[in-house]
Amino acid sequence: MKAYQLYAVNDLRYGDIEEPILEDGWVLVQVKAVGICSSDIPRIFENGTYHFPTIPGHEFSGVVKKVFSKDDEEWIGKSVGVFPLIPCKICEQCKKQNYEMCENYDYIGSRRDGAFADYVAVPVWNLLELPSEITFEEAAMLEPVAVALHAIKKAKINDSTESVAIIGTGMIGCAAAQWAKFFGAKHVCVIGRNENKRKMVESLGNIEYLTETQELFDVVIEAVGSNSAVEQAINIAQPGRSVVLMGNPEADIILNKKTYWRILRKQLNVIGTWNSFYEAKKQSDWSEACKEISLGNIKVLPLITHLYKYEELPAALELMKQHTEPYCKVMILWNQE
Repeated sequence: MKAYQLYAVNDLRYGDIEEPILEDGWVLVQVKAVGICSSDIPRIFENGTYHFPTIPGHEFSGVVKKVFSKDDEEWIGKSVGVFPLIPCKICEQCKKQNYEMCENYDYIGSRRDGAFADYVAVPVWNLLELPSEITFEEAAMLEPVAVALHAIKKAKINDSTESVAIIGTGMIGCAAAQWAKFFGAKHVCVIGRNENKRKMVESLGNIEYLTETQELFDVVIEAVGSNSAVEQAINIAQPGRSVVLMGNPEADIILNKKTYWRILRKQLNVIGTWNSFYEAKKQSDWSEACKEISLGNIKVLPLITHLYKYEELPAALELMKQHTEPYCKVMILWNQE
């Protein structure tokens, strides 16, 4: 099969490799669509994966082509989304079904081979069967949409929430804005750095786009991961209300004394969130995300700003690395006519 393997930092090579060898409880998924996560850029160009070579890519969908066990043959031919975190199932958090907080997790696309390839090996437990109403491109965005939903639940947003601000115009930030509106927040806005994303954000429906604000909000969700964004989130939060930190940090986050005092004097609730809740046989962030995307209540296709074929992946990565154009979700198509 063909795949992009990362052999070292900034050394991504495309070529022929052996098809993954399955073990009991695992299946082979033919990749149909894979999104490039913002975390893939530093992973490929700056920090590397946990070992080399590794195939990156963790936001994907596809079709089950092969299974190890006859007990899993019912999956063959099914269209699936894939929860990329593989929990150990034995640590204390796993015993509580807090799989996203597993102490010894594996992860498709960083700790083990991922979806920048024709095929990827996946545990059956991580498969989410897709309804016919959802496209492969939409399903490849289940991971960020579920992450956004997880953050909204942590913030306890509901129809009594007057105002919500999301700092950041990336895929997860835009999804979080839609979830906030879905759960009943009366005023929802996305805060960006310039006008480039206004049309996209406003196309999502009844969500305001701001490049600056003096307004204070009941809930502020930080979806960037920078010092300036964290400081802004603290500054624009109403006293006694909540700040949710969701953005992956681009470097050390350092609060100055004045900002730290604001947390204390405003008596803010500062909430951390990471990843999403998934359980194969129960309602989860993933099953909810899949349902609402398929019903059209959460719109993800307008967030795909760039669509590439698999052989154009290097160009897609460079676009994101160099920021040569404004983008939200950059999507790669695999094994599609």
